[in-house]
Amino acid sequence: MPINTSALGATSEPRQRSWTSTDALLYALGVGAGMEDPTGFELQFTTENSRGIDQRVLPTMGVVLQASGLPLGQLGKVNLAMMLHGEQGITLHREIPVEGTLESTSTITGIWDKTKGAVVDTEATTVLVGSGEPLFTTRASLFFRGEGGWGGDRGPSVAVDIPDSTPDIEIAYRTRSDQALLYRLNGDRNPLHSDPQFAADGGFPKPILHGLCTYGFTGRALLHGLCDSNPSQFGSMDARFTSPVMPGETLTVRMWRTDQGALFRTHGSDNRVVLDAGRFSAA
Repeated sequence: MPINTSALGATSEPRQRSWTSTDALLYALGVGAGMEDPTGFELQFTTENSRGIDQRVLPTMGVVLQASGLPLGQLGKVNLAMMLHGEQGITLHREIPVEGTLESTSTITGIWDKTKGAVVDTEATTVLVGSGEPLFTTRASLFFRGEGGWGGDRGPSVAVDIPDSTPDIEIAYRTRSDQALLYRLNGDRNPLHSDPQFAADGGFPKPILHGLCTYGFTGRALLHGLCDSNPSQFGSMDARFTSPVMPGETLTVRMWRTDQGALFRTHGSDNRVVLDAGRFSAA
């Protein structure tokens, strides 16, 4: 059956989740915080009891804190095994607290015919329970292989011209060989990132790194390179996933300042692009 295009506009039921200081620490470690210098400036993200340092939360933690399940069931009998995470974005409306309870609601905002597949755009709004204060908005584009070809609209094309010039800022982080095993403790237990046989069945020589882990490493670089390591200055971040990353690779984030914010791109160890079309804006 073709994808159900009438699912456009479908909204999930609001869902709540709570998180603790420990969850924030685990996320920070999962995206490499403190690895190069365990007693350095990232102690504000990796410890809760360092003298004279208040714990803070990495802005990209919002992509794993979002509580609402996507209303994908309304798309019909699509094969979720053929789904790829195409793009991810987040806009922070305030700094994420170290602990709390939030409520998220997700909406399908676009269904596009790419001929060989379908792209489904989603957006989730998240507020703090109790005050109702907006916390963050997340965006995702999901590509469903084999679900296109119904003659629908191909959708908008967002062109991001990354400069050929030398970047204004370049930050490189090495990932650990067990990075995926650590990051999966944030909630994504997909065996593609841990089971060698499952990864081999998918055509990979070994389990690959979570795309959102690469996104989190990149977010750290943007935070330190463009926001003086201050989460309250982090506004929004959008990027496109272009290539899987193997645990142990070095990720190099290149940034170019513009009048509207910054553009960025992340490269793997062999200089291939793993995260592209990056756009960042300060709060």
